[in-house]
Amino acid sequence: MKELLAGLPWWVKWVAIPLIAVLVFGGLIASVVSALIGFLFKALVFVALVAGLIYVVRKFTGASSSKSDW
Repeated sequence: MKELLAGLPWWVKWVAIPLIAVLVFGGLIASVVSALIGFLFKALVFVALVAGLIYVVRKFTGASSSKSDW
């Protein structure tokens, strides 16, 4: 591989080849990033809903039970 790239100018190695890779794999990269962001958002919504549920349950059942139950 070194012999293949040795005779090429710097702009081919550092500009043209990465641009071609982004053009070819850009859709794949975008879909992976989009899926990751979507998963993180859903995880954040899940954590917020569980925290809200715990808060509501403790608020309404806190008057009748003591902390010694835990």
